[in-house]
Amino acid sequence: MNAIRFLLGDEPRTITGLPVTTTVLDYLRGVERLTGTKEGCAEGDCGACTVVIAEPDGTGGLEHRSVNACIQFIGALHGRQLLSVEHLRQADGSLHPVQQAMVDHHGSQCGFCTPGFVMSLYAAWRTDAVANRQELKDWLSGNLCRCTGYGPILDAGEAALKTPAGDDGDTAAVLAKLQALDDGSMLDVAHGDQRWFAPHNADDLAKIYAAHPDAILVAGATDVGLWVTKQHRHLTTLIDVSRVVQLTAIKETAGAVTFGATASLRAATAALSALHPDLGEMMRRFASIPIRNTATVGGNIANGSPIGDLPPPLIALGATVTLRHGDERRTLPLEDFFIAYGQQDRAPGEFVESLTVERPGADDLFACTKISKRFDQDISAVLAAIWLRVKAGQITDARIAFGGMAATPSRARRAETALIGQPWTAASIETACSVLESDFTPIDDMRASAAYRMKAAQNCLRRFWYERGAPAGEPTRVLELADG
Repeated sequence: MNAIRFLLGDEPRTITGLPVTTTVLDYLRGVERLTGTKEGCAEGDCGACTVVIAEPDGTGGLEHRSVNACIQFIGALHGRQLLSVEHLRQADGSLHPVQQAMVDHHGSQCGFCTPGFVMSLYAAWRTDAVANRQELKDWLSGNLCRCTGYGPILDAGEAALKTPAGDDGDTAAVLAKLQALDDGSMLDVAHGDQRWFAPHNADDLAKIYAAHPDAILVAGATDVGLWVTKQHRHLTTLIDVSRVVQLTAIKETAGAVTFGATASLRAATAALSALHPDLGEMMRRFASIPIRNTATVGGNIANGSPIGDLPPPLIALGATVTLRHGDERRTLPLEDFFIAYGQQDRAPGEFVESLTVERPGADDLFACTKISKRFDQDISAVLAAIWLRVKAGQITDARIAFGGMAATPSRARRAETALIGQPWTAASIETACSVLESDFTPIDDMRASAAYRMKAAQNCLRRFWYERGAPAGEPTRVLELADG
């Protein structure tokens, strides 16, 4: 198929004459003149651009996801339904229950951010995803308001979510229209020197990537989108991997979990939480709901960022990554995938297919700590992940991984060696803290100084002892130390 075809509200659209890296936001405002959707940050942080994407969920229904239109490319719309704030108007011209609640509870002042809040709340309303006020706060963490204050908005959200969702928009009719727009063939759109491919299965992906090894793989565009909006780069060949169903699978066994590379961060959260509660808490602080709806497990790994949140805990848990090139596959420890800053062990035309993590055992202790300047939607200054195997009071094995401390997510090898074979005591931890200074030489940047990073990393080790190893009668939470 050589045209991007989708539903704008209930109306079909066909795009052939726009650059493939046109953002959904620019399309809505510039082409359709639907200006309710706003641009605030152009990087998926502020939520003013929030829209909702609906697509078949595979069970005869529709899945509704809030996304950031400012970093989504128009190719991502193919075979899906795009809903902006203008599409919430009821058949009789009245406001949608979410909009009416914002009016009733005085949830808007300047109004710039309001459409984004409305669309995030609409996604929650459609999916029945929010059960209480705290979950509502988490849900809206990707929407920023600078003048109204969050109290009235939260009140509006609670009121709106009490209204039954029903079948707003006639699911059967939307599904029929979407099926007519997408025949299941690979999307291949050209514009000037640009090319956008969107295969539907892993074999086609392997073939097209082998044929175009310099292409950029795109799933949620939460990273690549900024190359266009912030760096103003001209991208030529892109391959959209978000439609490859096999790569979205999450397979759980008694001993391990395997994540397909394009499983979204939001879809992966439950399985990560089941591996360990700390992973669930980390995911709660990982970007925002609209970002987690589109960003993927494989993308957070394959971009090789030294401050990506997933690699350190997965390295500490001994994860392996499977790569595919054509029909050939190879598996390696995740820690070996990262070679140097901006360099991974991945050949041209080779892509991340899956990632496997073993479940911690009965003798395993694990903790994951994210340190950033704010709680919600912030980039880590340091992310610490610590795994120890302790038997009969002795540390028999250790994996300690950090993000933000080096040019890649890295293990603290010397600190690990200092712990292995030692008793599980505070003294052993203090020795590891001292040795940690020989493992890393962190940098100063806008997020933290080198000295702060080192002190924070050492304190994460100390926290691990107090929360996982302190005997009865000693503090078991770090905050308890202040009471003494």
